Amino acid sequence: MGRLLVVEDSAEDAEAVQRALSQTHPLLRLEFVTRGEGLVERLADAEEVPGIILLDLNMPGIGGHALLETIRARPELARVKVVVFTSSTAPAEVDACYAAGADTYIYKPLNFELFRTVLKGAVDYWQQSGRQPPSPGSGPSPSVK
Repeated sequence: MGRLLVVEDSAEDAEAVQRALSQTHPLLRLEFVTRGEGLVERLADAEEVPGIILLDLNMPGIGGHALLETIRARPELARVKVVVFTSSTAPAEVDACYAAGADTYIYKPLNFELFRTVLKGAVDYWQQSGRQPPSPGSGPSPSVK
């Protein structure tokens, strides 16, 4: 999983993700997009898809929930790990994301050191060779709040 796609409309949050992951995973290729429109079609037609998508939920236009559902509806994107990275801690939000197919749900910490640690943990988890998300009904995916 040498490529990670960040779907984030906040320039400040995108910059924090870039700084954090450049420190913890300097060889990881990062790509940033600020909107979800047309993204799934572009990914489905791409020769190489990212191993991980870091997805913010609250974006203009197509929101993170709709984008997550669209990604999970495409069989050619089934192996992409979707890490929801958002400011919401509402249990219903967490449940809705897992029900829609999120592999991990992470709350965005305000402290940069914790922010970096949380991102590192999620990326490390999904980069482990052969790691597969749990099958439905086998329990929750990793969640860091």
